[in-house]
Amino acid sequence: MNVIVTDEGFAPDDWTDGFVTLEDAANDVVALDVASDTDPDELVDRLGSARMVRVDFPSSADGRGFTIARVLRLKGYTGRLRARGHVLADQYAMARRSGFDEVEIDDALANRQPEDQWLARADWKDHNYQARLRG
Repeated sequence: MNVIVTDEGFAPDDWTDGFVTLEDAANDVVALDVASDTDPDELVDRLGSARMVRVDFPSSADGRGFTIARVLRLKGYTGRLRARGHVLADQYAMARRSGFDEVEIDDALANRQPEDQWLARADWKDHNYQARLRG
């Protein structure tokens, strides 16, 4: 069972429509699973009517998913964006700033980094250094 992390804390996964890989995607895809090495510019052209994009983080040291999310948002994608895999609580603010709506983690990570550690970073808008520099 996986845990969904949002600004409100831990929640069960409410997505029931499944996912398809980019390679298996047709024009009427509801949700896409994409690898961290996916070219975001190519992805934008293939989204179609996808309501959800889930980006894989194979390692907490692999930040390419943040770039994918940022590019999708800058190019106008308004659907749900989910980071999945090895995203740490310390990376939650970056995930939200780059455009992700939520993070999907496994039970083992949720046990190692409980909800309070994620909630401590849920005020990601207030601790944005760029906003402090402008303010």
